[in-house]
Amino acid sequence: MNWKGSAVLILLLVAGQGIATTTAQTTGTPPASRQIVPKTPPPVASSSSHPAAPGLPELGSAGAKNNCEGGGCDEQPSHITISTPAPAPAPWLWQDRVAWAANLVLVVLGYVAIMLALSILKKIERQTRYAETAAQATAESAQSALLHAQAMMRAERPWILISVEPTRGVENGFTVTAMNRGRGPARIVSTLDRITTAVDQNHLPETPQYDDGPTNTELASVILLPGESTGIKTFSRDEVKGFCGSEEKLRRVEKWEELILLYGKITYQDLVPLGDVETHESSWCCWYIHGRQKSGMVMAGPAAYNAHT
Repeated sequence: MNWKGSAVLILLLVAGQGIATTTAQTTGTPPASRQIVPKTPPPVASSSSHPAAPGLPELGSAGAKNNCEGGGCDEQPSHITISTPAPAPAPWLWQDRVAWAANLVLVVLGYVAIMLALSILKKIERQTRYAETAAQATAESAQSALLHAQAMMRAERPWILISVEPTRGVENGFTVTAMNRGRGPARIVSTLDRITTAVDQNHLPETPQYDDGPTNTELASVILLPGESTGIKTFSRDEVKGFCGSEEKLRRVEKWEELILLYGKITYQDLVPLGDVETHESSWCCWYIHGRQKSGMVMAGPAAYNAHT
């Protein structure tokens, strides 16, 4: 920018000098041409009454001699023209000096104004860049704050997880238990479950099939505080024979040629929602291991049967 500023200053100085020179030329005008016209001497009157002196020739006679021969002329022409001399340079008047100084001051002030304008434009550009950076940082901070708030909401919401526990007072009996592992209370909306057999866990349908079975109304509107639990499904050894319906199927179950699988889901809501009421689900799947003398139950099934929302 230094060479640009210098070029602008030089152009302004040249323009000011040209204006001053033009003003000086217009104010000083050369003097007009002078013509010197000498006065013509009056003619000498000739009178016949006065005879010429003896021995002198008469004026205007043919015998009068011209004194221009061989010497200077006594007589001069009727007028003399003198050519105009070269005009003298016009003096630099104080008005012209004041005008030149004023133009120079204006040039300097114009240069200073241009440089100040360029500096202000640079500052505006920097401030605009800073404002854009600050706005971007603010947007990123707002996004981070939103993600943090969502994480806090997830942390404060209830989480119902499923586990299997032995049923008290029932031999070879087990209970599927739902426990609130979150930080907020939960209200159970509904539960669904089903019992089926399959060669192994991989032969289950890709998504759980409930055949629009009836929901368990006994658990509807049950509230679980953080750390509390409730049983949602029980199964014991005495129910195996009735479920199989035949000795052949019971024998295949005892040999583990077929597996007894229990699966279901529980739907619940946050008792104290921070925004819109959301419904969450927890799916579960268990394998009832039936032996000749003892039985057991463990969590099993594909991921689609053990999902949490």
